[in-house]
Amino acid sequence: MDSGKSAQSRGGPARHSERGSALLTVLWLSVALFAIAFTVAHMVRAEIDRVTTDSDSFRARYLAVGGIERAILWEEWTANGATAPGTGKPFYVEPQERFHYEFPSGEADVEMIPESSRLDVNHAGPGDLAAVMVAAGAPREQAVGVAQAIIDWRSGGSQTLSPFDQFYMSSQPSFRSPHASFEEIEEIAMVRGMTPELFYGGYRKGPDGRLTPYGGVRECLSTYGATSQFDVNSISPILLTAIGVPPEAAAAIVKMRGIAPIKSMDQISRLLAGSPAASRLTTKNDLVWTARATARLKYADGRYSEVKRTVSAVVRFFKQGDTQPDRVLRWYDEAPPAPGLQPVAFAANPAGPPQ
Repeated sequence: MDSGKSAQSRGGPARHSERGSALLTVLWLSVALFAIAFTVAHMVRAEIDRVTTDSDSFRARYLAVGGIERAILWEEWTANGATAPGTGKPFYVEPQERFHYEFPSGEADVEMIPESSRLDVNHAGPGDLAAVMVAAGAPREQAVGVAQAIIDWRSGGSQTLSPFDQFYMSSQPSFRSPHASFEEIEEIAMVRGMTPELFYGGYRKGPDGRLTPYGGVRECLSTYGATSQFDVNSISPILLTAIGVPPEAAAAIVKMRGIAPIKSMDQISRLLAGSPAASRLTTKNDLVWTARATARLKYADGRYSEVKRTVSAVVRFFKQGDTQPDRVLRWYDEAPPAPGLQPVAFAANPAGPPQ
């Protein structure tokens, strides 16, 4: 009996050790299962957020498209003499170029930009091109080089390779400039000396330490632009500076047109007194416009999505009496939003067709 008790006492610690190991194994398995469950839940949540963002972006695109189509319709209805239901006012009153549309599922801010507010890259001289680059922040030497590269790109080729062609041929991947007119403004990003920051713009740190956006030459140049006079209500601040408008006057013009469209050059004659740039600004515009819309979705509970989508279209409008309809020349499904867009709400904001 004593020997049995001795064996039992000898087996007790072993059984306790086995129980402790089993308990430790169960704890480790629980931790592993918890880690797996947490990882799966995190992946599912991330995937749900991604799908929600894609869905909001997809739906916001249709809102932006609807904003562009409504702006085009307003112009067409106004050109045909139609008036907004219940108000008797035109749908579009020149020179209003910014609109805010409220839809049941969201909102869209539309900016109508006449191409006459931009410099024609296919016909501009080297002086104007270099001035735009300098105003956009490029050093003088780089600005002159980019202007020469643009002129070489659009000029007729020769049997021998130009220094610019030799540079393009040595690039990876190599290519040769077409020596023809620019068809798309994005081609300028490929010329020698052009940088993404100079073309697209970016962000600068202000005196208060906050990052503020600045535009690039993309906002100043166009394949449908002007060379002599530019629309004062939508000309880029960079181009304002490039044509010789003093910085103080340029800032005052931007502030003035942000409150209400400038309808007469007499409104800014005092700001441009003695400046040669006065003859290069006008309130008139041509028939080719860029319609750029930025939209965001509204949820059923009234909240707005943080996702915004911007699309734009280059539209050729026709004068009243023309038999040809308005025509979309270019469409950009992914367009950069307008820097500092301040929408102007149309008083009646009509949604229905003309009566």
